[in-house]
Amino acid sequence: MDKDIEYLISQMTLKEKASLCSGLDYWQTKPIKRLGVPSIMMADGPHGLRVEKGGGDHMGGGRSIPATCFPTAAATACSWDRELLREIGRALGEEAL
Repeated sequence: MDKDIEYLISQMTLKEKASLCSGLDYWQTKPIKRLGVPSIMMADGPHGLRVEKGGGDHMGGGRSIPATCFPTAAATACSWDRELLREIGRALGEEAL
């Protein structure tokens, strides 16, 4: 898979690479149809996952779908508990799916 990604990146123009920095809209990346790269939905939340219904206000003030939230990265790092951090990572992955 890494080689596929490296190949795709090597085939992208500078303009196509730059287009991935701005997005199609607030929640989606721009597709690169020429290479078969689809638009990808993003989510935010520095300590979990959050997506707004419809357009929303993009500030998290009202129309979010119920979110997953965890303690901040600084707080969990202070625990020095690597297994706990792995569990949080697994839980975030499950919630993302």
